Amino acid sequence: MAAAGNPLSSAATSTVPPPPTASGSTAKKPFDFSTDSVPHRIVVSPDQRSYCLEALKYFKEKRCNSPDKIDLEFSTLQKNRLKASEMKSRCLVASDSTNISKNRYTDVIPFDNNRVVLDPCKDYRPSARGYINASFLSISEGVSQFIATQGPLAHTFEDFWEMIIQQRCPVIVMLTRLVDNYQMVKCGDYFQAEDGPRTFGNICIVTKNITSDTSLVLRTLEVNYIESEEPPLHVLHVQYPEWPDHGVPKDTLAVREILERTYNVPLSLGPIAVHCSAGIGRTGTYCTIHNTIQRILGGDMSALDIVNTVAIFRSQRIGMVQTMDQYLFCYDTIIDELEDLISDDNGEKSL
Repeated sequence: MAAAGNPLSSAATSTVPPPPTASGSTAKKPFDFSTDSVPHRIVVSPDQRSYCLEALKYFKEKRCNSPDKIDLEFSTLQKNRLKASEMKSRCLVASDSTNISKNRYTDVIPFDNNRVVLDPCKDYRPSARGYINASFLSISEGVSQFIATQGPLAHTFEDFWEMIIQQRCPVIVMLTRLVDNYQMVKCGDYFQAEDGPRTFGNICIVTKNITSDTSLVLRTLEVNYIESEEPPLHVLHVQYPEWPDHGVPKDTLAVREILERTYNVPLSLGPIAVHCSAGIGRTGTYCTIHNTIQRILGGDMSALDIVNTVAIFRSQRIGMVQTMDQYLFCYDTIIDELEDLISDDNGEKSL
């Protein structure tokens, strides 16, 4: 395998499984990603406005007048955390000696029943079983599906891009810096290709555009197998580097901007890949916010039960939404977004 991130001298020419074939035969028309400094806003229909008003009233009442209920919700989630013995029995592939080195954290690994399986995998040892530390997340139809994954390690860059191609992921949401303020490496540099194409084994990525007018860094990428005659996969890479590990942002603006930039991505293109460092705290928080807003807009009022949403996500990847602050941030961001969606000047967006 070529060294990770080795530059080339010139450019190389679904929701949840089953994934499309590696040949790209199920590739769809590229989505026209916008990297404008101001994202397109969403115009809600009269029905959607009604849904948003109902949800907003419920969440504001609960947030302002029933903080003890929210505390109890998160305490219940923590009390029901998976025990180490149970986790071991559900994560046999991730715990195999062949795959242990592919995990950034030994206690954050995917369950066997909903892990992403690479096919084919560059690790041809039978016990590897197409392993990557990544999990499919799904609650209901008609909303975005996610792949929650860890920040790639240097020796798993090729695996990561193999997953993006095989699952046809149109968006990657990165909620971490490469290195934190304490000089701890939180994620490998698997994406920066500003000085020309980068290769990862048989895969090449090309940066077509970069925008960083806000708290986000937006990159439009083309990803493909080096010798493929199929058109490349177009991917929007959204990085929010200022979200602190185990913490929350100072305000909800950047997270809501990510939502607004991904609202219109057709569900048929494939799951949205989301990662931070471990792929559970910041990742789980974002997925909860995104999923809740989408379901409310679709009239699914079961989305008001945030504790149930987090519980379902935790049944699909351990530890999603790690801290009480992150859990409260879910409420605060959802409230702010609902208020924006029904505001009088919200007449420019289109779903």
